[in-house]
Amino acid sequence: MNKLIRYRQLWQLILAHFKDLIREPAVLFWGIVFPILMSLGLGLAFTQKAEMVRDVAVVFPLADSISPADTTHLLYTFLQRSATPGGTTREGLPYRVFTLKNEKMGNTVFHFQVMEWSPAMVLLKRGNLNMILDEKGGMIRYHFDPLNPDAQLSYLKLTQIFSHIGQLPLPEQPDIRPLTVKGTRYIDFLVPGLIAMGFMMSCMWGISYGIIDNRAKKLLRRMVATPMRKSHYLIALITVRFCMNFVESALLFLFAWIAFGITIQGSISALFVLIIAGNTAFAGIAILISSHTAKTEIGNGLINLVVMPMMVLSGIFFSYHNFPDWSISVIQKFPLTMLADSMRSIFIEGAGFRELTMPITVLFTIGIVFFVTGLKIFKWH
Repeated sequence: MNKLIRYRQLWQLILAHFKDLIREPAVLFWGIVFPILMSLGLGLAFTQKAEMVRDVAVVFPLADSISPADTTHLLYTFLQRSATPGGTTREGLPYRVFTLKNEKMGNTVFHFQVMEWSPAMVLLKRGNLNMILDEKGGMIRYHFDPLNPDAQLSYLKLTQIFSHIGQLPLPEQPDIRPLTVKGTRYIDFLVPGLIAMGFMMSCMWGISYGIIDNRAKKLLRRMVATPMRKSHYLIALITVRFCMNFVESALLFLFAWIAFGITIQGSISALFVLIIAGNTAFAGIAILISSHTAKTEIGNGLINLVVMPMMVLSGIFFSYHNFPDWSISVIQKFPLTMLADSMRSIFIEGAGFRELTMPITVLFTIGIVFFVTGLKIFKWH
């Protein structure tokens, strides 16, 4: 007589499927490792401090000529009376600290950096500042992107601070100067980062996964009998991917130019060399990862192990200065960080070869070293 449920058979099938599942690296990565990495990265970026820190630039036309006894300069008087020295920034500039205390919503700490207008605009474009303050006609002026939520919040809190400081004759109606010029908008920050990320994703998945998939399907085994060299095969893959990346990045820029008016303010020739250097770096990494791997599941895990941390940490969608100070120097050494920062410096800061010599050299070096290493250990099957 047949039983309705054969418990031993059912248990063996469940156990077999479970073992088959946990042996897949891709399943382990996407189901366990990836959510942990995402929560760790974003958690460090947005919840790593009990206090909210906002960086603000203060521009004085003649800062050196202002004496401590001069009370006609409201911002200078505020910084001297109410803000305390706080050390130096990552750029080596001194800053003063003022804390707006709120027991229920948490404290907000403002770092006021006194500098000239030009460097302040550069730091604002890089996402290192929330807004710029200056003063004219006895009135404080607020310069920020009105579409930036962080800048809006900083503005509201700063007006609250200034309105409660009784010793300063501050006006009731602040002077808001929206920064809508090219280079200061979020879209100007985002597009160069997206282009850089596109190079990484295209090389890692287009080159690395393609080689691993062909090896898993035994297609590379057939090439051993041909007189084809490994270097020719790999260089051909890289060349095709380079051409595709140029087309894809050009289309993205064309769309951003038409839709948002984005322009390239720096050297076009430097941008061209930088694109080649960035593609070389990620192509070399892709070759090394795929040089031995014969299973697509393992390849998925290895590629994502390289790609996902840089997507989260390298400042593609938001400034990596949100992360703890101790991690900034590490993040800045990532290939994607160097590429994204360099592209932004060309797009929105007007940089050229002089400013980009170091990152271009480093990216080329990474690509060549990884390619040569991957070529030496590359196997057809």
